[in-house]
Amino acid sequence: MGFFAHETAIIDEGCQIGEGTKIWHFSHVMSNCIIGERCNIGQNVVVSPNVKLGINVKVQNNVSLYTGVECEDDVFLGPSMVFTNVINPRSAVSRKNEYSRTIVRKGATIGANATIVCGHDIGKYAFIGAGAVVTKAIHDYALVVGNPARQIGWMSEFGQRLEFDTKGIAICEESGLEYRLVNKEVSKIEK
Repeated sequence: MGFFAHETAIIDEGCQIGEGTKIWHFSHVMSNCIIGERCNIGQNVVVSPNVKLGINVKVQNNVSLYTGVECEDDVFLGPSMVFTNVINPRSAVSRKNEYSRTIVRKGATIGANATIVCGHDIGKYAFIGAGAVVTKAIHDYALVVGNPARQIGWMSEFGQRLEFDTKGIAICEESGLEYRLVNKEVSKIEK
């Protein structure tokens, strides 16, 4: 066993958990989950059946990851954020065959208490502000806030706000990496 699980954590049968991953107090990893290497699953987290987490995913306390969610590498999920998996849930109506899929792309951050309505993918390195309610797909590098979430800018891979010049170029103050904005899409300039 190359991972750590606190004695109060519950890990169901059929899970694959990567080397160096840590699962903390009172968390429940349900059947057939795939959790990559070096992940950190905080306290009181629920990882529902068949959820997939890539390498180095950080899941803060009190997060619910429901069936249909997939997080790529280096994703950060803030405290008490939640994913849904059914558009129109009813207690008396079983909709387990209607779970929607949501993919959180590489390097994205989802802030504390945010809600991601199912079926809306989050682009790579996107930044979802605390308390935001995401009701549509989010572009790569987008910064979104509010309820419903609306885009207010762009973020670098280092989590710094990008300010584009008249030529559509921005430089991350922290890393010095350059980005290009063309037709409402941001890409990193490879050198």
